[in-house]
Amino acid sequence: MQTDIIDQLLDAAAAHVPFDGWSEAAFAAAARDAGIDIAVARAACPRGAVDLALAYHAAGDRAMLKRLAEADLGDMRFRDRIAAAVRWRLEGVDAEMVRRGMTLFALPQHAVDGTRALWQTADHIWTALGDTSDDVNWYTKRATLSGVYGSTVLYWLGDDSPDHAATWEFLDRRIDDVMQIEKIKAQVRGNRVAAALMAGPMALLGQIRAPRRDDDLPGHWSGKR
Repeated sequence: MQTDIIDQLLDAAAAHVPFDGWSEAAFAAAARDAGIDIAVARAACPRGAVDLALAYHAAGDRAMLKRLAEADLGDMRFRDRIAAAVRWRLEGVDAEMVRRGMTLFALPQHAVDGTRALWQTADHIWTALGDTSDDVNWYTKRATLSGVYGSTVLYWLGDDSPDHAATWEFLDRRIDDVMQIEKIKAQVRGNRVAAALMAGPMALLGQIRAPRRDDDLPGHWSGKR
């Protein structure tokens, strides 16, 4: 029931958000156009436009995950799978709705919500692509992909090239940059001197574990007290 109400609000909001942003005016207009009592709309989205904007972001994640599940990724390199996921994530949303969302979540009072939504997108991608890491790499993978995704969104919003070709080239370069970092990390691990110097920090980082899926904690420390 609540999901249906949010879906109706999102459909109606598409006519207002490009002009009014994710604002209370757009939220009220969406409720009116959808024929939903404002009190019912508030029950589904207690913070009004903020919750509706987050629902729009979550809907984009779901569309991407559906496309990933239906795609044949068997012959693709892993870096190309990541690129495809980011591309499909952007192809499933409206640029002006996203632009207005970035304006909203750039506000200090909503920055945490925006950061969390970005992290969740990165987490969805890694999980869908089969990531099984359970240590500090769980965090570094998502942090790195959040940076790649965020910078690609900014480029995409200003890209007027045919079919956003320049954006996909930009995305490929960012992923190549990340792959270079991974190569350097592998070289450091293979160097005896560097490995010895990093033994202490790596042992410390090795105590970090990924959050369990049955709680909402950001992580836990497994070292003995």
